[in-house]
Amino acid sequence: MIVVTGGAGFIGSNLLRGLEARGLHDLVVIDRLGTDEKWRNIAKRELAAVVPPEECFAFLDAHAAEIDVIFHLGAISSTTETDADLINQSNFALTLKLFDWCAWRGARLIYASSAATYGDGAAGFDDDGGLDALAKLQPLNAYGWSKHATDRRIARLVEKGGPLPPQWVGLKFFNVYGPNEYHKGGQKSVVAHILPQIEATGRARLFKSYHPDYADGGQLRDFVWVGDIVEIMLWAYDHPAVSGLFNAGSGQARSFADLAKAVFAALNRAPAIEFIDMPESLRPKYQYFTEARMDRLRAAGYDKPLTALEDGVATYVRDYLLREDPYA
Repeated sequence: MIVVTGGAGFIGSNLLRGLEARGLHDLVVIDRLGTDEKWRNIAKRELAAVVPPEECFAFLDAHAAEIDVIFHLGAISSTTETDADLINQSNFALTLKLFDWCAWRGARLIYASSAATYGDGAAGFDDDGGLDALAKLQPLNAYGWSKHATDRRIARLVEKGGPLPPQWVGLKFFNVYGPNEYHKGGQKSVVAHILPQIEATGRARLFKSYHPDYADGGQLRDFVWVGDIVEIMLWAYDHPAVSGLFNAGSGQARSFADLAKAVFAALNRAPAIEFIDMPESLRPKYQYFTEARMDRLRAAGYDKPLTALEDGVATYVRDYLLREDPYA
């Protein structure tokens, strides 16, 4: 049995698709479906169960002998969420509880960390999982802190030689884009935001820059195709002897202008971009540059090519966003 927390979400539902494509069908989702269209993310999957989060550990205990691995992707992922107590309980405390459960029950754990742990990037983007290296990072928001606190605690448990899952892998996801993110509202990728703008007005709107080193639209991020993220998770699943904390990105920083131009190219239109004011609340917490160093994952054995921005955007736009049924 494979359990995916947050399985009805963006990355979780894409992972389920990848697992099912391998002929795996004992797949369990732990998530809330809510009252919107989020259920469509898993509508095409064959599932063993969909379990509400409050019943998570009762289900795990009842099926402990069957569970091989937990992919822990469930979290409050909004970088603008201000309820730090809620973030703590949902992200930090829950992940550590799952880590302990997996250690005592002998199940593997592959969990989502985040590039938000790197803060403004002043300390670089090296996924060194050592305690000293982690202590240098300063996240800019409560979400990033919750992921960082998790990484640090697990690093301490590893150093102490305490009970550990037979495999544990933390993946620092960068700016992931792709199908099944439609329920995420303001947290959707820029691709999903600007395509409707282009269709309605012929123009894409991007934030102005408030940093002298970056032109408007020149802010740089590591945009990574969700299919690559799924491949990295499946690789971790296939290599139970590998444990550690790894970046999961494209390895190449690209500008928001590049991203917008890729959307226009996928639509066979000439680019037309206008720049709008960034909300004042975001300006002091804004990341102007992110770029995953992928050396450690490569050294661990991951050798698949990563998708170029233009190719990933073209696939997303043409094969999903423009289709009557955009769900994977």
